[in-house]
Amino acid sequence: MYPALAVHSALTAKVTDVDTLWVGGKGGMEESLVKRQGIAFTSVPAAGLHGVGLTALPGNLLTLGRGILAARRILREFRPDVMFFTGGYVAAPVAIAGASIPILLYTPDIEPGLALKSLARYADVIAVTTSQSQKFFRKKVRETGYPLRPDLSLWDRLTATRHLGISGEKPVLLAFGGSKGARSINFAVINHLRDLLAKFEVIHLTGDLDWQYVKQMREQLPMELAARYHAMPYLHEMGAAFAAADVALTRAGASVLGEFPLFGLPSILVPYPHAWRYQKVNAEFLAWRGAAVILEDHRLNTELMMTLNVLFENQNKLKSMRAAMFELSHPRAAEKIASALIELAGVKSL
Repeated sequence: MYPALAVHSALTAKVTDVDTLWVGGKGGMEESLVKRQGIAFTSVPAAGLHGVGLTALPGNLLTLGRGILAARRILREFRPDVMFFTGGYVAAPVAIAGASIPILLYTPDIEPGLALKSLARYADVIAVTTSQSQKFFRKKVRETGYPLRPDLSLWDRLTATRHLGISGEKPVLLAFGGSKGARSINFAVINHLRDLLAKFEVIHLTGDLDWQYVKQMREQLPMELAARYHAMPYLHEMGAAFAAADVALTRAGASVLGEFPLFGLPSILVPYPHAWRYQKVNAEFLAWRGAAVILEDHRLNTELMMTLNVLFENQNKLKSMRAAMFELSHPRAAEKIASALIELAGVKSL
């Protein structure tokens, strides 16, 4: 969702009169966020087929058929010049229904999921975050980088620390697990909270899931430690957190391939263990480039402090990780994808 919004922002900066229709899932954060951006939104029936049990498969096939019919009606009325996909169940019926319309497919993770691989057959252009994704596609791909929201680049260290109330007296650890949070990361932080606060100021974005428990733990801290613990369920100004941090402890979703390089932010990556390989592959790529270290989820609680101590006892290692992360930055990724969309649509930009 966020890469698509970043590309849309770049596209509207290049073309004066963009008429956009966002086709997504009904309800939830996606619909509300897209509408808040002033983008027209609609939905079609959609369901996954990969990994679905035999009892659910017939119903999902029927849903897919209904989705294709709904998508045909939408495309007949809207008549787009070009379509842009970043994956998800909803993309399949729209791509099938609009196979004759130019399509640009962007794959955020290094290893694309089955849905994105299936959509690739309909795509005229495939954009990828890194060249490592080429081996997963038969067609030639364009390495663009990960498209970033323009507001991220507005933050620098001084502005960010002031905004978040960080003193700057100690190194800053940013711990988070996405908008919903990551329970193992949350509990590893809480279990080692006093030790962490003896060495760091901590920005801890918990998500809603564990927020009440974390809030209770914060209230039990002595005043001098509580002042260094910046815990909250969610932060809209993520650029501030990235700019203020010296190291990040987080999952390895696709966004780490773009957001962390923009800020040169070294990271301890904890791939989510109960999903397919995407996060593991992302983490291994950043570790291979010397920009991150990997800490497996089942070792997180026992090895967190040791991992942090090793990093901060070797400032040259941290410095080299920052430099390696910066080298992976593609700050113009959204513009490159927007330009490719304009080219496919045959529209003149400003």
